[in-house]
Amino acid sequence: MQWVELAVFTALFLLVTVLGFVAARWQAGSTLDHLDEWGLGGRKFGSWITWFLVGGDLYTAYTFVAVPALVFGAGATGFFALPYTVVLYPIVFLPLVRMWSVSRVHGYVTPADFVRGRYGSHWLALIIAITGIVATMPYIALQLVGLEAVLRTMGLNGSGLLGHLPLFIAFVILALYTYQSGLRAPALIAFVKDTLIYIVILVAVIYLPGKFGGWGAIVDSAQAKFDASPNPSDGVLLNANNQLQYATLALGSALALFLYPHSLTGILASRGRNVIKRNMVALPAYSLLLGLLALLGFVAISAGVKPITNQATGRPDTNTIVPVLFDMEFPDWFAGVAFAAIAIGALVPAAIMSIAAANLWTRNIYKEYLKKDATPAQEAKQAKLASLVVKFGAVAFIVFIDPQFSIDLQLIGGVMILQTLPAVAIALYTRWFHLWGLIAGWVAGMGYGMWLLYNIGNPAVGKAHFAGSALPLGKLSLFGWHPFGGSTVQIYVGAVAVVANLLVAVVVTLIARKARLFNGTDETAGEDYHVDEDSDRVKPVAAH
Repeated sequence: MQWVELAVFTALFLLVTVLGFVAARWQAGSTLDHLDEWGLGGRKFGSWITWFLVGGDLYTAYTFVAVPALVFGAGATGFFALPYTVVLYPIVFLPLVRMWSVSRVHGYVTPADFVRGRYGSHWLALIIAITGIVATMPYIALQLVGLEAVLRTMGLNGSGLLGHLPLFIAFVILALYTYQSGLRAPALIAFVKDTLIYIVILVAVIYLPGKFGGWGAIVDSAQAKFDASPNPSDGVLLNANNQLQYATLALGSALALFLYPHSLTGILASRGRNVIKRNMVALPAYSLLLGLLALLGFVAISAGVKPITNQATGRPDTNTIVPVLFDMEFPDWFAGVAFAAIAIGALVPAAIMSIAAANLWTRNIYKEYLKKDATPAQEAKQAKLASLVVKFGAVAFIVFIDPQFSIDLQLIGGVMILQTLPAVAIALYTRWFHLWGLIAGWVAGMGYGMWLLYNIGNPAVGKAHFAGSALPLGKLSLFGWHPFGGSTVQIYVGAVAVVANLLVAVVVTLIARKARLFNGTDETAGEDYHVDEDSDRVKPVAAH
């Protein structure tokens, strides 16, 4: 047991707990018994709050342990997160501003609300809501993977239910202050989380290289490790096998990120279009941090880091690479600060994700199908209860399911959420896609994507199915035809699935329009918008 580290960790954890409860009175409205107040912070967060909130939401604890762990194990492939977060903001800049405007005028809280209003179809909205909830659950579970990696490094590495007791305690506390304060709690705590993360990473990339002969020696030692590896896809540089996978994974991840309901929650909580514009310019600062963080994977190779064995599974837990590096090389008190930063980095996004999933349940399932006349107070109460269920469902993922399987589920979640691209993102600009085209495209993309993921195995870890998202082109099959032969070049499954989605949506839309099928509940269902790009005004125009 690392007592000094544990003491510093506990002190900082208690600090954010107090902030979580205090947040109920921070920028408070007249009541928290309204979904706009509890689930969106009153829609009045300014530029600084939004920057910390969205940054804390997108750059999670799992990011801070998984990216360097991937670089440690696979080399250059792990740096896909850099181009992904660089191209992300130019891609989403205008769509997010437009989504904010439309949602503010119509009172939308979730992406499924937008789809409901746009197409006049509660069934399509239900599909989007269920996809969002299912894709978000393993994402929350992965925050616990990062938190447990820190707890194991400090000596809390027991087996069975008692081994998970510290995790239970942390999430009970998180559940209580989120229930009371709503989105204001992670927004306030994000200030502490991001400050600690910046301090720790900057100290690490300045202090640690000097201990191992500088960056040149560190990269040389990493190359020596990969040269001795039988894996043809690892190395400090990309090669012919993984370049396409790297590019499609980066682009697919960029397209998917703001389709996640928790990403939109932070955007819809902001008070104006200019707040979003400033944040799309400022948020890439996190990418600089992410690039420095990824390099710690190479530092861990030079340091000879060995991952801690998970006593529950008996296998090395690669997510402990960075915590073990900090434990080995930092003074105990600073390692405690670093561990607290990672743990708090788990709580902030977990809170936002659970709130986003609760909003989807409340607005698009509970109110739509179970209690159409629900009052704002009843909606808020339902969302609070749903957020508790989501959090403890995520804990159950970790306790009763192999954490590695949770990681694989998150890969599946990324492919799933990408299938909402036509109905959510493209629909912001056009209603050309027919309702039945969108539904058919979703079914095709989801089904084909899951089938491709099912056929990806990894004999090294004893998994025959769902062992990753990198698909060799030689395994692509179209009704038994293999257009790429036995090619070992890899591609991201999500990219293939969303192309299938769009192709089917286009074909079915053309057929439906030719047959003059209804596009929704009636031919005029849904709304079209003209957005004044220089103000917050949105004018409905006649549906096409």
